[in-house]
Amino acid sequence: MSNASSSFTAHLSVAMTTTLTDGFLTTEDDTSSWSASSRRDVVYFQSAVAIIGVVGSAANALVLYAMVASNQHKKQLLIFNQNAFDLCSCLLLAITYVVNLCNVRLHAGGLGYWLCKVLLSDDMLFASINGSVINLMSDARASDSFTTYGAIQMCFD
Repeated sequence: MSNASSSFTAHLSVAMTTTLTDGFLTTEDDTSSWSASSRRDVVYFQSAVAIIGVVGSAANALVLYAMVASNQHKKQLLIFNQNAFDLCSCLLLAITYVVNLCNVRLHAGGLGYWLCKVLLSDDMLFASINGSVINLMSDARASDSFTTYGAIQMCFD
């Protein structure tokens, strides 16, 4: 074993390092070392995802409106449900990334906890996406399309 007074840095993650000095482990946060350009890139990426969510919401809302206006929502129920799931996913995507862009400070208490659980954790977004995948699988079984169903099953195997 090496000398206890020597120090070394073990890589745990991109933003955190652990140092062993005199037999004690200390953890240091390296988030302050992010450059301005990497912060700018994160903001641009989150803005682009939020815009994609808004455009997707508008497109899915337009399709749902057209289906209801032409009375096709009763005949094409599975397609209508898929568009409804996609609309929810796009809305939740836009809301989640806009809240992330606003950099909301969470204070101790009930409101901050629920805001973190519902919006910032992406749980609702992934629940909607999972519902969309399940609806696609039921759509494939209902239409007796073995090729579509087989392709979806291959994704889960």
